[in-house]
Amino acid sequence: MTRMIRVACCVSLALSLGACKKAAKPEEVVAPVRVSPAIKGSIRLIVNADAVLYPRDQANIVPKISAPVRRFLVNRGDHVKQGQLLAELESRDLAAAAQESRGQYEQAQSNYRSTTTAGVPEQMTKAQTDVDAARQTLDAAKRLFDNRQQLFKDGALARKLVDDADVAYAQAKAAYDTALQHLQALQSVGKQEQINTAAAQVAAAKGHYDGAEAQVSYSEIRSPITGVITDRPIYPGEMAAAGAPMLTVMDMSKVVARVNMAQDQAKNVKAGNEATITPADGGELVTGKVIIVSPASDVNSTTVQVWVQADNPGEKMHAGEAVHVSIVAATLEGATLIPTAAVLPNAEGETIVLIVDDKNVAHEKVVQIGVREPEMVQIVAGVDVGQRVVTQGGLGLEDKTKVRVMKPGEKAAGEKDEADEEKN
Repeated sequence: MTRMIRVACCVSLALSLGACKKAAKPEEVVAPVRVSPAIKGSIRLIVNADAVLYPRDQANIVPKISAPVRRFLVNRGDHVKQGQLLAELESRDLAAAAQESRGQYEQAQSNYRSTTTAGVPEQMTKAQTDVDAARQTLDAAKRLFDNRQQLFKDGALARKLVDDADVAYAQAKAAYDTALQHLQALQSVGKQEQINTAAAQVAAAKGHYDGAEAQVSYSEIRSPITGVITDRPIYPGEMAAAGAPMLTVMDMSKVVARVNMAQDQAKNVKAGNEATITPADGGELVTGKVIIVSPASDVNSTTVQVWVQADNPGEKMHAGEAVHVSIVAATLEGATLIPTAAVLPNAEGETIVLIVDDKNVAHEKVVQIGVREPEMVQIVAGVDVGQRVVTQGGLGLEDKTKVRVMKPGEKAAGEKDEADEEKN
C-alpha cells in the first residue's frame, strides 16, 4: 500500500512538473510596425547645390578724366537712382577750354552766314556785270569792224583802220570769253565750294566745342543704375585717376545665386525652372527662377554655371553670402511612390524596404530608387502599387518576421514618454 502511494505521488509530481514547464514556454514576439501603401503619383526632380549670391546689376564707376575730387554727394549705404549726381571733380580748366571752343564755333557760324548771304552773291553779281560789259564792248567792236570793212570795200577807208578795228574786235572777244568763263565757273563750282568750305569750318568748330563740353561733363560723376552705394575708396580732395573705380553701385532689389553644378545635375536644369534659395544662416526661404544655364562647362572644374534669380525685399540678403539652392528640374507623372522613411539599408549595403503581406509577415525586398523628395521617394523597381511597406519599426527587423500593424493614432512603446519629455 505504501509503495502504491509513493508511485502515485511520483506520477502526480511528474505531471505537475510537466505542466509547469509547459506553462513557462515563452510566447512568440510580434513586432508592432506602421505601414503605408505604395501609391502612383507625381514627384519632383529636385537638384540641390550650394551657391554664392551676386547683385542683379553692379557698376564700378570709373572717371574718364584724372582730376581732384571737389566733393562727394553720397556715402556708403546710400540708395541712389539712375542718373543721380554722385560726385564732382575739379573742372575749371576744362570749362575755360570749352568757352574758347565755343567762341571759335560761333566765329565759324558767322563766316558761314556771311559766305552764303553776302560773299558768294556779291561775286556772282560782279561776274555777271563783267560779262555784260564785255558783251557790250564786243558788240561795239564788231559793229566798228563791220563798218570799216564795208568802207574799205567801197574805197573810202584805208586798210590800216580796218586792221585796227579787227584787233580791237579780237581783244573784246577775248575779254568777253574770259568774263563768261569766270561766271560759269562761279555758277558751277566756285559758289558751292565756298559754301562747302564754310560749312566744313562750322562742323570742325562744333566738333571741337562738343569735345570740350564732353570733357566738362566728365567732371560730374552720375550713377548709371539704380541701387545702393557699396564702396567709396577715396575721399574729397584726393586725385581720382582715370580708369580706377571711385564708387561702386549695386542693385540689390533682386539677387542672383550662381551655382557651379556638376554636368549630370545640370543636364536636367533649364531656364525658367522654379527654385528656392535658403540662406546658410537659416534665414527665410526665398522663391526664384532659373534665368541662365551656361551653354559651356568650365574648363578647369568641368562644372556648369547656373543662375537663379529671386526678389530681395528689404535687401535682407547680401552680395557674397553663401546660400543653398534647390531647383525643381522636372516633374515625373505616374511614378510609384513610398514614404522616404520606408527606405532602409541592409548588411550588404543594398537599399531595401520591408513589405508586409496579407498575413502580416514582413518580407525584405531590394529596391531601385529613382527621384527623391524630403517626404516621398520614387521606386523604379522592387515595389508594386498597393503593396504595404513598413515606415516605422522596420529598423533591425529580420526577413519573414511576424508583425502587428499599428492602428491609426496608436502609439508605440516609448512614444508617449518621449512626447511627455519633449513637452516638459
